Amino acid sequence: MKETSNFNDNFFKNETLKSIKNRRSIRMFLDSPVNDEDLRIILHAANQAPSAHNQQSWRFIVLKGKKKDELVSLICSKAGSFPKSASVLLRLASRSIASAPVVIAVANSGELILRGTELFKVDKNTGYDFFRIMEIQSSAAAVQNLLISATSLGLATVWLGVLVLIKKEILAFLGEPEGEFMAIVPVGYPAREGREPKKQPLDMVVNYI
Repeated sequence: MKETSNFNDNFFKNETLKSIKNRRSIRMFLDSPVNDEDLRIILHAANQAPSAHNQQSWRFIVLKGKKKDELVSLICSKAGSFPKSASVLLRLASRSIASAPVVIAVANSGELILRGTELFKVDKNTGYDFFRIMEIQSSAAAVQNLLISATSLGLATVWLGVLVLIKKEILAFLGEPEGEFMAIVPVGYPAREGREPKKQPLDMVVNYI
């Protein structure tokens, strides 16, 4: 099934799909605040994500001002203990956080793992792995909702995946239990427009069977 330009034109007439297409990973932000209403909208959108057994085992932690600066300092203090390539990426992530007016951290609560293993009465290790993956999937869906809703409001974001390298330290800093998932998302207005990433054609990634 070949893609056509006509298909793409029709596909992106829908406003939700336009936001999906227009989302970019923006790493530097203007010195302009995000208003509280827009912040609540994107947090509400994240909270509307599907979750395993509707447990909604996620937490959203909003950082601004001094607390955000402390996170930057934490990342910089840890960056030097990694090989050069990872250290550079961690320092770049810290700059993104420093330039953004607000940062949203997303963490798993662990509640689904706890309740699931008790409810299903399966082998502890099997149950832990099963529900751990469910928590990760649920929280990842929440982050995606956050990214897309921010784009729809003219805001820019980036999911700083490299910070998983110091996940334990960041979760402790946030006062959250140590878990398998942690996302840090700076939010603000883009300092420059992001380039559209080159995506593989559907023919390369879809198999009809």
